[in-house]
Amino acid sequence: MKIGLFIPCYVDQFYPQVAIATLSILEKLNLQVDYPLQQACCGQPMANTGCTDEAKKAAKNYVSSFKHYDYIVCPSGSCVSFVRNHYDFLEQTNAIEHIRKNTYELCEFLVDVLKIKTLEASFPYKVGLHNCCHGHRGLRLAKSSERVEPQFSKIRYLLEKVKDIELVTLQKEDECCGFGGTFAVAEEAVSCKMGLDRIADHEQAGAGFITGVDMSCLMHMDGLIKRQHKSIQVKHIAEILAGEIS
Repeated sequence: MKIGLFIPCYVDQFYPQVAIATLSILEKLNLQVDYPLQQACCGQPMANTGCTDEAKKAAKNYVSSFKHYDYIVCPSGSCVSFVRNHYDFLEQTNAIEHIRKNTYELCEFLVDVLKIKTLEASFPYKVGLHNCCHGHRGLRLAKSSERVEPQFSKIRYLLEKVKDIELVTLQKEDECCGFGGTFAVAEEAVSCKMGLDRIADHEQAGAGFITGVDMSCLMHMDGLIKRQHKSIQVKHIAEILAGEIS
């Protein structure tokens, strides 16, 4: 099994520890992991702002960078959802079909492909799980509140295997934090109010940490937390899971 590691732009620039934690998890599973140096953005920011030509260039580079790997693993539900669900703006080829089918968010790769049964990681804190929108609804990482179906959560499944962790209960388990990429720029006030609401929900539940699969959402909330000098912290799920895995 040959794995290509895709690290989103903002993680590469601002949160390299998330990339390191992701690599650590995969290597401890004795997987062959490569980081193709020609990789860049998946094209999502450009597509979201209507810059289709620029988005296509980025998407074609993504395909060229990863087409020879069995699986592509990424610590971001947002980027993975874009590749899997929106690369139909490219002329479809066998390479693109392979890329769309085999690009995975880290947690779903651990659960659906590797079928992880145990974790040796420990995180002795109260943690609130923020269900990031793209992963939650775009990738179906967990049950959405608007759907009538049995409860499931691939993220919670992994977190519940972490020793000493205490997962708190939120009042609204899958409400948007307000980041939404360019939405946070175009609708700053609404975005901030939504983020503050999510932080307050975690605080009332007694969480010391907020975790999730998208560092972009956590970055948005972390900015609000720091501006208001709150004690609660954010931590990407890869950082919590980066212990001994068997």
